[in-house]
Amino acid sequence: MSPRVSELYPTAFVTGASTGLGRAFAEMLLADGVRVWGTARDAARLAPLAINSHFTPVALDLREGAAAEKIFLAADQAAGGFALVINNAGYGVFGSFAATDFVAWQEQLEVMLVHTARLSHAALRGMGARNHGALVNISSLAAEFPLPFQSAYNMAKAGLTALNESIIIETAGTGVVVLDVRPGDYRTDFEGSVRRPPGAMTPTMARAWAAFGRMMLSGPAPTHAAAALRRALLRRRSGTVRCGRFFQAVLAPFLARLGSLPLKRRIQAKYFDLP
Repeated sequence: MSPRVSELYPTAFVTGASTGLGRAFAEMLLADGVRVWGTARDAARLAPLAINSHFTPVALDLREGAAAEKIFLAADQAAGGFALVINNAGYGVFGSFAATDFVAWQEQLEVMLVHTARLSHAALRGMGARNHGALVNISSLAAEFPLPFQSAYNMAKAGLTALNESIIIETAGTGVVVLDVRPGDYRTDFEGSVRRPPGAMTPTMARAWAAFGRMMLSGPAPTHAAAALRRALLRRRSGTVRCGRFFQAVLAPFLARLGSLPLKRRIQAKYFDLP
């Protein structure tokens, strides 16, 4: 009989669990017998998961960092200390960096990098005290291959990957596992939830947006990412997990390591139909 995640991590906290990858992660964990606390800004959106007696819905808004940490700590105490924490919540903003009000970029960086780091900090303190646990921060292949006209998303994911690399070093030799998960495009309706601030859509932006939509719609199902995460958790060691279609998750990173930065930029421009 194959091992179950619950044998290693009986309790889990998953942010952004109502849709997309977060929901797929929560469903995978529940299927493996894990008791899951899942979050959404509106807890009512978690109703489909709440029919499982092992699931506890949590209303949490990452725009309020101090309040989010307080909510996490209360849930952590109720769970007796989370064995697994998955920071998945996030969103996109599509627009020209210079033409978009900087407030939009600042808020995205605070939510997806600063406040996610705050939850990571709180989670690691508990795991470190117990010398056991797994922290999973969902970064993106955008940390390596930036998405055009989504500058703050790219910055946040690159920063989160840098944080993951830092704490992988700091937790080496302990009972704490840190996973830097970098998904590519998945069929999650992420593109449908991307915020598009007011402003003119240039022809270049329109082509990039169309290419982005096509890639998301043609990507693997979220269960593919959940299966990759499950395999990584069962390996019980820290590291990087790239997942998605073969070109994005395997071939492109390999070519980027072998090639030059100008070549990488040309490939990205062709990928997004840019001049």
